[in-house]
Amino acid sequence: MSPNAAIPSHRKPRRSASSRALRAGVTGGIITLAVTGASMPAGAAEKPVSETQEMPTITSALSTSLAKSADTAQQMALDYELQAAQDTATTEATEAATKAKDEADKKAAAEKKAEEARKAKEKAAQERASRSSERTSLRTLSASADDSPATGATGSTASLVGFLRAQLGKSYVLGSSGPSAYDCSGLVQAAYRTIGIDLPRTSQPQSTAGTQVGLGNLQVGDILYWGSAGSAYHVGVYVGNGHFIGAQNSSTGIVERPLSYSQPTGAVRVL
Repeated sequence: MSPNAAIPSHRKPRRSASSRALRAGVTGGIITLAVTGASMPAGAAEKPVSETQEMPTITSALSTSLAKSADTAQQMALDYELQAAQDTATTEATEAATKAKDEADKKAAAEKKAEEARKAKEKAAQERASRSSERTSLRTLSASADDSPATGATGSTASLVGFLRAQLGKSYVLGSSGPSAYDCSGLVQAAYRTIGIDLPRTSQPQSTAGTQVGLGNLQVGDILYWGSAGSAYHVGVYVGNGHFIGAQNSSTGIVERPLSYSQPTGAVRVL
């Protein structure tokens, strides 16, 4: 046995080339694995390429795609802003139009109401003036060709007209025949009774109680009727000068009116 066999060696074991390369790589901040055919076990399998980690490379096509995406997003934002502005303008225009229409409607309604009030006031004033004139106008019968009493009359035509004018302003009450109120046929019957002539009570037979005469050939005392002869719905008495007296309705009472106020249908003569 050699005398040196039991003495351990103080020499450091020699490092392999691969170990030195690994140490150098760690020292430089980069780990480099040097794999050679001599150091890899023969039976070891190679790793697939897909396990190798690589940073993506920004190509020209990718850059173009990103730029297009940015442009599209910007255009969409502009479109949204434009649509919002249009919606706001439309809403404001609609509100303004509605407000203008409401104001126009209110103005038109106010003008219509004022016009109706003006007309009602004028009508009331005219009616008051007419009633006042009718109540105070007790004129004497004028002597004229068409106002003269008919030949063979059994009473005075002047008395007939005088009675009728004395009733002006009294009330119209359906079915009444005096002395404080009359309807149309009740007034005619009462007037003729004062000169001794008895007439039927209602307007239908009164419209056929005498001789039919034309409206262009009227004489004082002729009975005027409205509607058909024999079925008249209203009567009055012609008092000359183109006027008649009759109990018209509950609103006007007994009045004197021109023939143009309400054109009669026909007339009968009983005097």
